Amino acid sequence: MNRRSERCGLLLAGFFALHTVAAQETLPKPDPGFQGKIGVTLEDSVPAWPAQPVAPKGAPNVVLILLDDVGFGASATFGGPAATPDLDRLASEGLRYNRFHTTALCSPTRAALLTGRNHHQAGFGVVIETARGYPGYNGYWRKDTVSVAEVLRRNGYSTAAFGKWHNTPAGEITPVGPYDRWPTHLGFEYFYGFQGGETNQWEPQLYRNTEAVEPRKTPEQGYHLTADLADEAIGWLRKQRSLAPNKPFFLYFATGATHAPLHVPKEWIDKYRGRFDQGWDKLREEIFERQNRLGVIPANAELTPRPKELPAWDSLSPDQKRLYARQMEVYAAFLSHTDYEVGRLLGTVRQTGQWDNTLVLYVVGDNGGSAEGTLDGSIRNIASFFGTRDDVATQLAHIDELGSPLHDNHYAVPWAWATNSPFQWTKQVASHFGGTRNPLVVSWPARIKQPGGLRSQFHHVNDVAPTIYEAAGITFPETVDGVAQIPLEGKSLLYSFNDPNAPDTHTVQYFEMFGNRAVYKDGWLAGARHGLPWELQGRKDDFENDRWELYHVAEDFSQAHDLAAQYPDKLKELQAEFDKEAWRNNVYPLSAGLLDNLRGGDGPSLAKGRSSFVYTAGSVRIPDATAPRLEGRAHRIVATVDIPPAGAEGVLVAHGGRFGGYSLYLKDGRLVYETNTLGRNRHVLTSTVPVPAGRVELGFEFQPDGNSGKSGIGRLFVNGQPAGEAHLAGIGSLRAALTETFDVGEERGSVVSNAYAAPYRFTGTLEKLTVDLQ
Repeated sequence: MNRRSERCGLLLAGFFALHTVAAQETLPKPDPGFQGKIGVTLEDSVPAWPAQPVAPKGAPNVVLILLDDVGFGASATFGGPAATPDLDRLASEGLRYNRFHTTALCSPTRAALLTGRNHHQAGFGVVIETARGYPGYNGYWRKDTVSVAEVLRRNGYSTAAFGKWHNTPAGEITPVGPYDRWPTHLGFEYFYGFQGGETNQWEPQLYRNTEAVEPRKTPEQGYHLTADLADEAIGWLRKQRSLAPNKPFFLYFATGATHAPLHVPKEWIDKYRGRFDQGWDKLREEIFERQNRLGVIPANAELTPRPKELPAWDSLSPDQKRLYARQMEVYAAFLSHTDYEVGRLLGTVRQTGQWDNTLVLYVVGDNGGSAEGTLDGSIRNIASFFGTRDDVATQLAHIDELGSPLHDNHYAVPWAWATNSPFQWTKQVASHFGGTRNPLVVSWPARIKQPGGLRSQFHHVNDVAPTIYEAAGITFPETVDGVAQIPLEGKSLLYSFNDPNAPDTHTVQYFEMFGNRAVYKDGWLAGARHGLPWELQGRKDDFENDRWELYHVAEDFSQAHDLAAQYPDKLKELQAEFDKEAWRNNVYPLSAGLLDNLRGGDGPSLAKGRSSFVYTAGSVRIPDATAPRLEGRAHRIVATVDIPPAGAEGVLVAHGGRFGGYSLYLKDGRLVYETNTLGRNRHVLTSTVPVPAGRVELGFEFQPDGNSGKSGIGRLFVNGQPAGEAHLAGIGSLRAALTETFDVGEERGSVVSNAYAAPYRFTGTLEKLTVDLQ
């Protein structure tokens, strides 16, 4: 037996041994049976209703808040430039943790947060859009990693989730399920929010439980997603308190802010005008100075230098400086706006009269600041994922529109680095704290005796669930519905609430994301960075060439001094520790690929393997991962319709939205096909003949010309007869529609074409629509 096989055998033996221990707690709890008395008559009998789960006496309400893409040094509460007065208030009432860690990416952090296990253990080694068919990477929430919501629900809690849910396999986000990996089947009795990694903050793709719903207002009427989420959470909380005042609640509030697109009302942006003209190098120094004054970093902490891969602010042109400064104004406004909306929710919790016995766990970011906006930033961020970059001149032409519904905008990479002060690197980089160190603020007036304090014990996002269990007095179940559970990996934080000098309980933790990897053990951290986080395509799996670094982080807070050359034996020890943890947690096989399979990886979906699709009117909000994949392929679309004598108009089929996609529609009596290439170029093909009344077949056909399917001849047909053709480009860029949906008979969300407004429903009768891939 080789060494690797022997190691795997030992790990498997240990795993099964853990699961053969007699269960201390099971869910569902054993049925006590009928507790009354049954006689011959009612007079001889005593009724008894089936017992309902009741939370342990004194169990607190729990509010779990998670922001998105916020660096350690972004919020004013931790020295950053964005005003966060509501977070400041919460910290003054509770505790700040400055050695709390995430996984460096969205879905994985959420999986660890809600299960108390490591992200690969739960199957979330990557985001769901890039899932792969290996146990640590498939994005299928395992039945042996029960969620904290499910355990709380079965122990007498009301449960609800609001906002970003990034843990349902992309191929299962459909109007017909399956739903067993949606929030409402993973312990949350109510869900309102969006699926996937990001959404348009002005025109989001929303779900209420498992039903697709549309925003109640338009951007012109003042709609914004974060405010909508706060309104919904407040409404649910008030109902819960009115109807079940004796039942504790678990409220999970996960914003889409401040993930790109950086969308925020203009009045908030204007508050920051001119505040970042000094640039990212000076900003980073300012943040570091404030962090020292606030005491959120140790006195001996050092500000790490700018990586050589990032430009110095002083090296930039005036146009670059003007654009980049505005990008950061938008980001800071977005974070301040988010703080305000979260503050409204917390204000409502205070008004319930149960604030003293409410445990608030506020994780300020699911990873560090995002470097996915490219070195110049972008006004078409999704397009940049596929290699289309917006240069400075293009963005400057729209500088006053940044943050508005018109753009899918993101900031330049160095701002992410700056707001991760004092650490190295950014989101995705799990080898360095710039990717994994996030602020945590905890409040529980009934149990925290000295509010306003700082805690510096090492902790990880998988510690949140164990904290909630201990706070509620709930024993974690060893089996749920007959499935033996993987033991909790995290350690409760409660020991630290009233003892700032308590020794660490979380002493070993691995990190891995896209081949960036590290392991922490007893105050030391070894890590290897793999690639640049803004190089989103084509990374190679050449891990043997990565250089490992070593830091004594118990003394070196910011990873400022690499000791690998000085302590080679310690480095080897930690490399072996990483290997052990990697095998134990399903981290292998490593892969650097981020976007090679974007749209749901190569996992199962309702569209996979099909070449022919038939839809009826009303087939709307079909997510990109389960829509026909037309890019780069010859295809034909045929709509069988009935046109009334007075004519008809409207969308027959559309896939995508403002930032990319295509639409086949009727307007002014003509059939029109329009392709929108990354929101940049549009090609419009209009039929040469009018569409007659009566039963009609309307068609569009595309034949690639050999340029990787990205261009070719498009042809329109009316009743099988040619009705116009043109050379079209950009057909191969339809993946930029991935945050929008495929809609038949109307168009939801933002619209592909400027020729109409949503939903532009077809006013005739659409009998069927057929899509054939050739």
